[in-house]
Amino acid sequence: MVGAAFKALADLLSPELRAILFRAIGLTVLLFAATLIIVEVLVNYLVTFSWPWADWVLAIGSGVILVIAYVFLMSPVTAAFAGLFLDDVAARIERKYYPHHPPGVPLPVWRALLAGLRFAILVLALNLAILPMILFGVGAIVLVAVNAYLLSREYFEMIAMRHMAIEDARQLRKRNAPAVFVSGLVPAVLSLIPLFNLAVPLFATAYFVHIFKQVQASSA
Repeated sequence: MVGAAFKALADLLSPELRAILFRAIGLTVLLFAATLIIVEVLVNYLVTFSWPWADWVLAIGSGVILVIAYVFLMSPVTAAFAGLFLDDVAARIERKYYPHHPPGVPLPVWRALLAGLRFAILVLALNLAILPMILFGVGAIVLVAVNAYLLSREYFEMIAMRHMAIEDARQLRKRNAPAVFVSGLVPAVLSLIPLFNLAVPLFATAYFVHIFKQVQASSA
C-alpha cells in the first residue's frame, strides 16, 4: 500500500500523466468558477435589501457558504470527472509498470461516464449526511471512513472491470474487502487537503492499478 501510494504520487507529475492532470484540474476549477459567478449574480439580482449593511452581510455569507461547499463538494465534483480520464490513466500506468501483463480493456464511454456520475451523486449524498456530525467532533473521522469505503469500492472495481467481468470484479473486491478498504484510507485522507484534492481522482486511479495488481496476485 505504501509503495503503491508513493508510485502514484510520483506519477502525478510524470510526463505520462502531467497533461491529463492539468486538464482535470482545469475542468474542475472552471466548474467551481462558474458556480461562484452564478451564485454571486443570483444573490445580487434576486436578493436586495433596503439597508446597505444587509447586502454586505449577504455577500459575505454567500462567500462563506461557497467555501464550505468547496470542502464538501470537491470530492463529488472530481469524482464526476474521474470517468473521463480513468481508462487513459490506467492504461499508461499498466504500460509503465506491468508491460508483460495482459492489457486492460477500456470501459465503454457511456459506462465510464455513468459510473462517474453515479459515484459523484453517492459521494455528495453521504457527505451531506455526515455534515451534522462535524458539530459533535466525529465528523472528520466518519468522513474519512465513508470516503475510504466509497473510493476503494469505486476505483478498485472500475480498474478490475478493465480485466474481468463486472460481477467477477465485485466478487474480487468483496473477497478482499478489508485490504481494499484500508487501501482506500490513503486517497480519503488526501481528499481532505485543499488544492491537492483536485488531483485525487488521478492519484486514486494510478494508486488502485497497483492495489488491483497486488490483490489479483495474492488471489491467484
